[in-house]
Amino acid sequence: MLDLCYADLIVCSRMQQPPLAPSGPAGVATGLRDHGTRFAVSSPSGELTYDALADLVDAAAARLGGVRRLVVLAAANDLDSLVTYLAALQGGHAVLLTPGDGPAQLEGLVATYDPDVVASGSGGHWTMVERRAGSAHVLHPDLALLLSTSGTTGSSKLVRLSHRNLDANADAIAYYLAITDADRAMTTLPMHYCYGLSVINSHLQRGAGLALTDLSVVDGCFWDRFRAAGATSFAGVPYTFDLLERVGFEEMSLPTLRYVTQAGGRLAPDRVRRYAELGRRRGWDFFVMYGQTEATARMAYLPPDKARSHPSTIGVPIPGGSFRIDPLGATDDAVGELVYRGPNVMLGYAERPTDLALGPTIDELATGDIARKHPDGVYELVGRRSRFVKLFGLRVDLDHVEAVLRQHGIDALCAGTDETLAIAVAAGVDAGHASRVASEHTGLPPSRAQVATVAELPRLATGKPDYPAVTRLVTATSPEATASPAPARTMTSSTMTTSARTGRVRTLFASVLGCTVVDDGASFVSLGGDSLSYVEMSIRLEDELGTLPPGWHTLTIRELARLGADRRGISRIETNVALRAIAIALIVGTHAQVFQLTGGAHVLIGVAGFNFARFALQTGRIARSIARIAVPSMCWIGLVAATSEDFSLPHVVLLNAQLGAPDARWEYWFVEALVQILVGLALLLAVPAVRRFAHRRGGAAAALVLSVGLAVRFDLLGLPDLGHRVGRAHEVLWLFAAGWVAAQATSVRQRLALSAVLAVAVPGFFGETSREVVLLVGMLLLIWVPQLPLIRPVTRVAGILAGASLYIYLTHWEVHPALLERFSPTVAWVGSLAVGAIVGTYAQRLVDRADRWRRHQNDAAEKDVAPTEPRGDMAHPATPMARRRRGGRRANHSAPHGAPRSARTSSGI
Repeated sequence: MLDLCYADLIVCSRMQQPPLAPSGPAGVATGLRDHGTRFAVSSPSGELTYDALADLVDAAAARLGGVRRLVVLAAANDLDSLVTYLAALQGGHAVLLTPGDGPAQLEGLVATYDPDVVASGSGGHWTMVERRAGSAHVLHPDLALLLSTSGTTGSSKLVRLSHRNLDANADAIAYYLAITDADRAMTTLPMHYCYGLSVINSHLQRGAGLALTDLSVVDGCFWDRFRAAGATSFAGVPYTFDLLERVGFEEMSLPTLRYVTQAGGRLAPDRVRRYAELGRRRGWDFFVMYGQTEATARMAYLPPDKARSHPSTIGVPIPGGSFRIDPLGATDDAVGELVYRGPNVMLGYAERPTDLALGPTIDELATGDIARKHPDGVYELVGRRSRFVKLFGLRVDLDHVEAVLRQHGIDALCAGTDETLAIAVAAGVDAGHASRVASEHTGLPPSRAQVATVAELPRLATGKPDYPAVTRLVTATSPEATASPAPARTMTSSTMTTSARTGRVRTLFASVLGCTVVDDGASFVSLGGDSLSYVEMSIRLEDELGTLPPGWHTLTIRELARLGADRRGISRIETNVALRAIAIALIVGTHAQVFQLTGGAHVLIGVAGFNFARFALQTGRIARSIARIAVPSMCWIGLVAATSEDFSLPHVVLLNAQLGAPDARWEYWFVEALVQILVGLALLLAVPAVRRFAHRRGGAAAALVLSVGLAVRFDLLGLPDLGHRVGRAHEVLWLFAAGWVAAQATSVRQRLALSAVLAVAVPGFFGETSREVVLLVGMLLLIWVPQLPLIRPVTRVAGILAGASLYIYLTHWEVHPALLERFSPTVAWVGSLAVGAIVGTYAQRLVDRADRWRRHQNDAAEKDVAPTEPRGDMAHPATPMARRRRGGRRANHSAPHGAPRSARTSSGI
């Protein structure tokens, strides 16, 4: 529920201010009660009807008071932000929206515009800081909303929008999308972004519902909420559609989905056509849209029936709007700058507080996009005026340079200055080749086509290309920049602390995931992190921040940085990571005769199931997880078999349980069983219906697999006894599935049920009490305890052991006997752990190289030959389908300090 207690209001001064202007507030905020008891909003805290939402808005409006003021709202996709936004509109205040997870942007806007009220949330607590009772500003009667200009966030240059702008645009969008009170939209885009806000406004205008969430579309919980809410639509920018392809959207069952919208950048025509066709088959519509913040949000839309025949166009003007084309000099009259007129055109810009008193300063919008009109009335963008630079007397079309580079198999973003063509290319691309192609196409000297190689092309939080970042990247890598670094800007101590910590966290993400993280709104999951990189990232983040909350992998870089640093001696480690370290230490210690405490390998089977659910299943990269375990295992066992008569080909190909001799050795049973389980699940999930069920009902799918495993465990299927019962894949499947269920269990009731199952299934499995106690305790910790407290040095050691556990397991069979011949059991124990970590380090370097080669080959094979891609809201370069995790978003990359390379392991151990 909303927390807007006046205890949080800090009154700094008292000023007299005229009463609210007679200009009526936006209808989106004043008509809530017209929809009565209909569903309005769902959030993690529950559902609200329109009457209940109106009550909250009325209460918040009363707290904001009857004196018109400038309200800065640091907004997120949550109930507090929505209520405060609507209350400010209802009360006639001027609202300045800024990202809720951008403290630096908030501080900058507060410093520039000196707002009267600042509303924001932190740590689940919502506050409104009343900086003065009146207002320090003269606010024009029509001013309702202030947003950062298109393509920027937190800029001091703002778009001034009126109540009429908001209502007109919401009405037009609701009309062409045919939104009714039966619709429910998921908030896939930030509220402070005009596209995301337009979804909110258009639905509330029609009495439709909103499902508030900050979850990414790659998070399985997003789709669970989508189905639970009965959502009928969602909105996406081009990058959203890259993510959709990564999670298998085309195969999802979404029976309530009615339409999907796309804007915020140009989607390649072949993908527009493909999504339109997919929608036709599945019974939903695909709307491509075009707009700018300066037009409140939307200016054009492409009707679904034209998407297949005109996929490269922006469509027709929205209801109430119109276009004209102003020719550019002596060029073809049919091609020129697109100019828009309509009631949603902004009042004008604001760059300083005195601009807030201005009324309308424009009556039409020169979009800056170059367009042509087709004979059947649809418009097509062919370029962007601001995407031209003049170098050495040559006029260079940056969008066309990008298109030419793509035709040569080079994925790049291009920007420019008065002296240099700046090009950013993804890792694996030959920078020299990119420079030569650009130089030959433009006629520029090769020295003026400067290229920076990055692991991930820079993008804004909205998914749009970050062209200023391209210029900075190239400038930072130029010889001049290296020789003469720019002076640091002056910062306040609080800003410096936050920014410095954010920078360190960003650097950790770049190091561990192998990507250039320019978007502080990215998270471990959204950047493609998985169990391969989870150990190293968790250990190094914990060392940097002092503590990590449960679910840290879904938090953004900004949110993680705000956790602060706790330098006490006690730290916390993820339980699944600690169990991997403890289990491998128990395995080696038992075999080295230091003690006799078995059961660790079976705990690792459960941990493998836990990580399978969180990463391999969610991202669909099961084959990669299998390869990460099987390839190094087969290589090592092959070496062992070549020097020992005790191991043969069935061991090497991990089929000893099926093809090995009756008296064959079983040292590597764990790897073999785990790989066979993963292969079996991969084959099952290759069936589209099964895969859809697993993504849609993850908990039920895990429970079904657990039921099958338990049937084997209790001999209910009548399977023959093949010997070595506790080491065969089908015999330990129930443990893997129990870990899977543990990852899906979100309530106390579910955890209790799983604990009860284990309490029945574990006893008697081995016929050895101590072994069963180890297994049961390990699994219960995995279910009930998210983190374990340890002193920092122990945490670091645990991270190293957990990360290297696969290689320790493989090598210790050969290492500990050799050490026992000359040294004590303790030396053999510690030595085996150390040798495994060292082997893992060097093995990982080979994997890194193989990954880079594979990515280079995949990227070269997947380049699409695209036409010129203009900018504007429809016109940023389309992102290639599901980047194959550039620069190894999957980790396995060099770590300058902290955990070693071996700290990235398979999803199994």
